[in-house]
Amino acid sequence: MLTRDELESHLAALLQVERFRDYGPNGLQVQGRAEVHRLVSGVTASLALIEAAVAERADAIVVHHGLFWRGQDGRIVGWLQQRLKLLLAHEINLFAYHLPLDAHDELGNNAQLGRRLGLQVEARFGEQDLGVVAPAADLHSLAALRARIAQALGREPTVVEGDGRALKRIGWCTGGAQGYFEAAIAAGADAFVTGEISEPQAHIARETGVAFLACGHHATERFGAAALGEHLAAQFGLAHRFIEIANPA
Repeated sequence: MLTRDELESHLAALLQVERFRDYGPNGLQVQGRAEVHRLVSGVTASLALIEAAVAERADAIVVHHGLFWRGQDGRIVGWLQQRLKLLLAHEINLFAYHLPLDAHDELGNNAQLGRRLGLQVEARFGEQDLGVVAPAADLHSLAALRARIAQALGREPTVVEGDGRALKRIGWCTGGAQGYFEAAIAAGADAFVTGEISEPQAHIARETGVAFLACGHHATERFGAAALGEHLAAQFGLAHRFIEIANPA
C-alpha cells in the first residue's frame, strides 16, 4: 500500500523540489484519497486529462504543468473551477512538478529530450542551471539536427539558421526557454533547441551565427511526466498510464 503522503515525500526527495525557485507550487496541489493504487501522468492538468484520469479510475495524476501559477488572481471560477470540481468530486490527488521535472538528470524533460536526440549532457548553463549543452555527436549539421528533431517529435521545428557553421556543441532547454538563448551561446552552443521563439531570438541568431530551433512547448515536454510515471509504477507497483492530450503549442 502506498499512501498519498509517502508518494509526495518520495517525489520531493527524488526531484529535489527545495532547490528551485519556481512560478508555482511543486508537489501536491489538490488533495484526494489517502491511498494511491492507480496513477495517470500527463503534461498539463487540463480538463481533458482529468476526465481521462476519471475514466481510468486513477487515484492520482502527476503532471508538469499544474493548476496554480504566480500572478493568478485567486478566484476559483471558469476553467479552474471546472477542473477542481472534477478532481474533488472523484477524490483524485493532483501532483505537479514544473522546474524540478525539467531539470532531473534522468527523468527530466531535458534529459529525456536529449536521449531522443542522441545527445549526452556535458554541462549546464542559465538560471538555476536549467539549460544543458552536449557534444553534437553525429549531428554535425543543422540539417541533421532538424531531421532528428522532426523524427523524435513528429513535427517540423521553426528554424533560424544562423551562419551555417558545422555543429560542435548543441544546447537545449525544453518549453518556454527562449530567454536562455544568450546563455547557451555563452556556454559554447552552435545551435540552441527549445520550445518557443519570441521576436528577439531571430535577430540574435542572425547576428551571432548560432542557430535557433523552436520545436514546440508541449512537444518538447511530453517525455518527462511519462518517465516519472513509469519510475513510480516500477518503484511502488502502481498501475500507470501516460495520457497524451494533443496540443499544437
